[in-house]
Amino acid sequence: MSKTGSLLAILIMLVALVACGTPPQVPHAEPAAPQVLRLATTTSTADSGLLEAILPDFEERFNARVEVIAVGTGQALALGQSGDVDVVLVHARAREDAFVAEGYGINRRDVMYNDFVVVGPAADPAGIAGIATAAEAFAMIAETGSVFAARGDDSGTSTAELGIWRSIGITPTAELNWYRSLGQGMGETLITANEQEAYTLTDRGTFLAMRDSVPDLTILVGGATVAENQDPRLRNPYGVIPVNPERHEGLQAALAEEFATWLTSPETQVMIGAYGTERFGQPLFYPAATQ
Repeated sequence: MSKTGSLLAILIMLVALVACGTPPQVPHAEPAAPQVLRLATTTSTADSGLLEAILPDFEERFNARVEVIAVGTGQALALGQSGDVDVVLVHARAREDAFVAEGYGINRRDVMYNDFVVVGPAADPAGIAGIATAAEAFAMIAETGSVFAARGDDSGTSTAELGIWRSIGITPTAELNWYRSLGQGMGETLITANEQEAYTLTDRGTFLAMRDSVPDLTILVGGATVAENQDPRLRNPYGVIPVNPERHEGLQAALAEEFATWLTSPETQVMIGAYGTERFGQPLFYPAATQ
């Protein structure tokens, strides 16, 4: 074979080897679009910043996007009842139990708790600072006619507040010029109380998260921490409830169950218990799930 022929043969062999070793080109696959989970929850879980802190973990793990609807507990349960959300995270135990008993939700689970506190102006015109129970404080507020800002929004906090008034035989009405029913979420109610030098009932987590925005308010009943709160009535538990898929078509039932399981898992419970400690020196919520 001539020198030229030998070079040509070697060249052909090299081309064949390269061709054999080149993997076939596979079209690039687009990542699957995230599933959307509709979550109805209380304003406290949003206003406190908790959801913003923990939800990215769930979204990454399950290729999901959580659409948060932050409203009062009553409205959150109504959204679940009508099938407009997949899962609810709320804090009004008697109403949660009724929601499940009536077949609108399934498998309620404890998630966490914090507590309610009574806040008001440092001048404290009703003289309630250090009083042991909210019922005693409310009686003194009513007796002195001191301004009280109420959420008035059918929320878990509003339910708790009205229960305290009932326990001392008072039914707040518009005729009581010292009682202001706002129809607002917790954040807006705190801002109004700050502006009007009023008292209000709030969950501790939202108050601590908003403390810089309401500088004229201070905790007067409930102590500096949950452990110091002397009133067992002010304990504030939260539960998660997937909406019953047998009641409505098109619910993300499997993803809702994944969410409830993730929320009550040991890993997420640790995140919940750690949230707020660095900034506020105490957690805003305490884990309560039982595994």
